[in-house]
Amino acid sequence: MTSRRKRERVVTALCTVFAVIVLVVLLLPTYWMVQTSFRVGREINTFPPVWFPREATLSSYVKLFGSPHEEASLPFREYFRNSFLVALLSGFFSIVLGTLAGYAFSRFEFRGKRNLFLSVILMRAIPGLALGLPLLVLFKRVQLVNTLSGLILTYTMLNTPFVIWLMEGFFADIPAELSEAARIDGCSRWQALWKVDIPLAAPGISASAIFSFLLSWNEFAIALILTRTPASRTLPVGLFDFVGEFFIDWGGMCAAGTIILIPVVVLTFFIQKWMVRGLTFGAIK
Repeated sequence: MTSRRKRERVVTALCTVFAVIVLVVLLLPTYWMVQTSFRVGREINTFPPVWFPREATLSSYVKLFGSPHEEASLPFREYFRNSFLVALLSGFFSIVLGTLAGYAFSRFEFRGKRNLFLSVILMRAIPGLALGLPLLVLFKRVQLVNTLSGLILTYTMLNTPFVIWLMEGFFADIPAELSEAARIDGCSRWQALWKVDIPLAAPGISASAIFSFLLSWNEFAIALILTRTPASRTLPVGLFDFVGEFFIDWGGMCAAGTIILIPVVVLTFFIQKWMVRGLTFGAIK
């Protein structure tokens, strides 16, 4: 065995060990949250910590959803419904607006195009928390505080610049000659967009939809500022229901966190190929 092969094996082993360490560090908080959600109260604060529940229980999940013999003690179902509706609708509107705007930036030439595109992208760089107070003042005047419509509008505004940036790159990589050929064959511009460009840009649309949904699903700061009652609160804000004046219900909070995590993991697992393809499309010429 040559010294070169030995070095390659050593490097491979070190990289593997490093990757495993990083993976453990990243997954440890998630594992701790999930297994804590099944613990009884006296095991949660024990020292030294317990790595596996000795007495597994579903009592924390019963608090969230109830059971045939016991009602839920928190309006968690409302929070789940609100989060799902807000993430789904804001993602849909972001995709529609961002796809059309990205197509316009990639296909048309107009005065101030570059500056306008940079301005749109810079909007995404503004921290959402910095917009909380201005949005609160504005939404109070138009009666959108404590409403799902206000959250949907806000998340659409925050996610659309990202979709525009991603879709502009996709449409720029699609040869314009294809849609021009479709127009020569009798298609209108809208028909060429729908039948030619949109199918070719499907990976980018999928990646944009996933990220828009996840960003809205996980957002906390703005939802905390703009919502007041369970009728409009989302799941991340609902976690505050487990924080009392003198006590924190860690079991219930970890159970809620696990429920929040499940759609993210499932969605990412089933369409990870689309995500990778969408984010790397056009990177290799």
